[in-house]
Amino acid sequence: MSAAGFEPVIGLEIHAQLLTATKAFCGCGARFGGAPNAHVCPVCLGLPGALPVLNRRAVELAMRAGLALGCTIQHRSIFARKNYFYPDLPKGYQISQYERPLATDGELVYEADDGPHATRILRVHLEEDAGKSLHVGTGDGDRHTYLDFNRSGVPLIEIVTHPDLRSPREAADFFVRLRAILLAIGVNDGNMEEGSLRCDANVSIRPVGTSALGVKVEVKNLNSFRFLQRAIEHELVRQSEQLNAGAEVVQETRLWDEAAGRTASMRSKEEAHDYRYFPEPDLPPLEVSDEWIADVRAGLPELPDARKQRFMRDYGLSATDAAQLADTAELARFFEATAASAGNPKAACNWVMGEVTRRLKVEDAGIEAVGVSPDALGRLIRLVDTGVINGSAAKSVFDHMYGSGREPDDIVQTEALAQIGDEGELNEVVARVIAEHTDAVARYLEGNEGSLGFLVGQVMRATRGRANPKLANELLRRTLAD
Repeated sequence: MSAAGFEPVIGLEIHAQLLTATKAFCGCGARFGGAPNAHVCPVCLGLPGALPVLNRRAVELAMRAGLALGCTIQHRSIFARKNYFYPDLPKGYQISQYERPLATDGELVYEADDGPHATRILRVHLEEDAGKSLHVGTGDGDRHTYLDFNRSGVPLIEIVTHPDLRSPREAADFFVRLRAILLAIGVNDGNMEEGSLRCDANVSIRPVGTSALGVKVEVKNLNSFRFLQRAIEHELVRQSEQLNAGAEVVQETRLWDEAAGRTASMRSKEEAHDYRYFPEPDLPPLEVSDEWIADVRAGLPELPDARKQRFMRDYGLSATDAAQLADTAELARFFEATAASAGNPKAACNWVMGEVTRRLKVEDAGIEAVGVSPDALGRLIRLVDTGVINGSAAKSVFDHMYGSGREPDDIVQTEALAQIGDEGELNEVVARVIAEHTDAVARYLEGNEGSLGFLVGQVMRATRGRANPKLANELLRRTLAD
C-alpha cells in the first residue's frame, strides 16, 4: 500500500563531528579509532570532581557552520546536562545545549534536480558525543557489557531543521548539500562510514490539505544519503498502513535495517522533560562578542552554490558542469588554474570532468593526487586549440604526461603526434582510402552521408590519428564531388 492521501512532513537532525585535534572539554585526542579506552581521562569518563574546559576551536567551527547556514549567532548561550540512562550513553549524561543554543534561525537555499529549495534551520548547537556500550561481537555479550569511552567527549554540532521537507528525495538532497557546505568550510570531514557525519530523520504524515502535524517517529543514525531516502520511504508507507488500518502511529525511536529494508523499534521516544535537562554546573555561559563573530565570518570561504553561480557567470558553464566543478574547493581550484593556463574555460571543464576524473576513478584517488598539473594540462589544451595536435592525439599526449612530469610539447615531438594539416600530404592518403574502399564510396555517392564518416575514419587510421579531421572531411567531399 502506498502513502496516497497523506502528506509527508520531515525534519532532520544532523550530527557533525568538528575537525578539532582534541575533545570538546578536555585534552584527549578526538581522532577516530584506537584501542578501546585509549583516548580517555576523568573528564571523558564523567568522574566526580573532573572539571570540563571548553575547546575554543570547537566554538569557532560551530559558529562557522551557523554563519554558513544563515543563522544568528547568539551572544550568550548555555550548556546543559542531558540525563538519560540507556545503553548508548554509558556516562549517564551528555553535555549539550538546550534552551539557549549557539546559533538559531537560519536557512539553506539550494538547487536540486527538480528546482530551487529552501529549508529553514531551527538551531545549531554544540554538544559532546557519547561513548559506546558493546554487546554484540564480544563473545560473551549475553553476560557482559563492554564500555568504550574513546568517542565520549568528541565535539559535535547538531543541526536541526524545521519540518519543511516533503519527500524522501528532498531530504536526501538537503543532506547532500549540507555535507558539501560542511566540507567547504572545513568544519567536518564528511566521513559517514566512520560516523563523523550522521543523520536522524523525524518523520510524520498528515492528510493532504491539513496543517496539524502528525505523530513524529525518529529514525536514528542514518549514515548515507541512500539509507536516509530508503528509510523515510519505508517509514511513510508503514505509517500510512497503520492509519489506514485504523491503528495509531506511536511516537518512538526506530533504527533502519538496510538488509531487511525496514525500520525496527528501538525505544519509546522521549520528550524533553524525560531527559531532565538542567544547566551544566561546571561550565559558565558561553559569551561570544561581535568582534569574534566578525572574525569568524571574515574567514568563511566561498560556498559551493555561490561558486556554481560564479562559474556559470564568469566561465559560461552549464548549470550541471558548474555544479560538479564547484562541489569541492580542491576540484574548483584545479579547474580554475587549468582554465587560466589554457585560456579556454569550456575545454578546461571538459578535460577536468572527462580524462582527469576518469583517471582518478581508476586510481580511486582524489584531485589532490592527480598526476598532471593544471598548468601542464592548460598547455596541452592550447596545443589542440592552435591546431598543433587534434583531439585524438591529445588523449595520447595526456596519457604520456600523466604521472611522468613530461611536457606536452616534448611528447608531441618525440612521439611524432603533430597534426597533419598539409593538403598535399593528406591528398595522397585520401586518394588511397578512396581506392581501397570503393563500396563505401558508392554508398556515399548514392546519398548515404554516414559513409563519409567511415571514410574520414579510415584517413585518421591511415595517419595514426594525426590527420586534421576537418581538413580530411573537406578533401574527401571535394575529391568525391569531381
